[in-house]
Amino acid sequence: METLNLPNRPILLDGGMGRELRTRGVDLQPSIWSASALIHAPDIVRQIHLDYLSAGADIITTNTYGIIRKNLAVESLENQFEKLNVLACELAIQAVEKSGKPALIAGSLPPLAGSFRPDLVGQADEIEPLYLEQAELLAPHVDLFLCETMSSIDEAKAAATAACQFDRPVWVAMTLHEDRSGSLRSGESIREFKQHLSELPVSGLLANCCAPESITNGLPQIIESGVPYAGGYANSFVPIPEDWTLDGDKDTDGFLDLRTDLDPENYAEHVGRWLKAGANVVGGCCGTGPYHIAKIYELFFQ
Repeated sequence: METLNLPNRPILLDGGMGRELRTRGVDLQPSIWSASALIHAPDIVRQIHLDYLSAGADIITTNTYGIIRKNLAVESLENQFEKLNVLACELAIQAVEKSGKPALIAGSLPPLAGSFRPDLVGQADEIEPLYLEQAELLAPHVDLFLCETMSSIDEAKAAATAACQFDRPVWVAMTLHEDRSGSLRSGESIREFKQHLSELPVSGLLANCCAPESITNGLPQIIESGVPYAGGYANSFVPIPEDWTLDGDKDTDGFLDLRTDLDPENYAEHVGRWLKAGANVVGGCCGTGPYHIAKIYELFFQ
């Protein structure tokens, strides 16, 4: 397992990609938003990566969160699965090279049946091969794997088991419940989560794509797990309905609204609490942008 060449201080991740693309005028198909951007606006994807690096990020994340084989098949794009994964890596690599910074690239492995939906997670023997397929495409191009927005232990274990087959460090990020209790969206505890992953060489345990208050409440359990890298990166969404989905015909479908109280300054206050509590990896998720990362860098990394 490779070790990471990271500074001897807390690590700053990048921020969100999907909402930032929309902010910059990219027309995205919700269920395949990553693919939409790679096909129609690769230059903007590259520029967003570069803007995060300019803002101070030590790690940028590949735009592969929305590249899911079954979703691409609905749009007759399944034959581009391999090409799109590789292109996402190439754009991140180009951004790092252009920045001149010694930044690292995290390969994003996403939920395969909808974000925030532990009720839709498939069986391990169904989803683990899919994670293995994507991880194999990303591995030659990334410095570590980031299994993101894992809503249940089963989902996280399948993704991490696949990622650990390659000579790359593996970090796992769980999305926490909207009740802000610090438990997973499945209701499982962070302690249970770590116990079930203990047999795998996972070197990072994070919370992501949930309210910053949820991360604050869950962080003590994350830190006490003793992993080398611990922390979180929150979204700025309004509370997410339990039956939310990116496609269909329900009122909860599509892109979520953002909170009005999480501008860069206010978001950075939450990050400051995490750092004070002992987090050594922080950043932003959906709804945060380069200005959020720049404010965190200004306040805590200079």
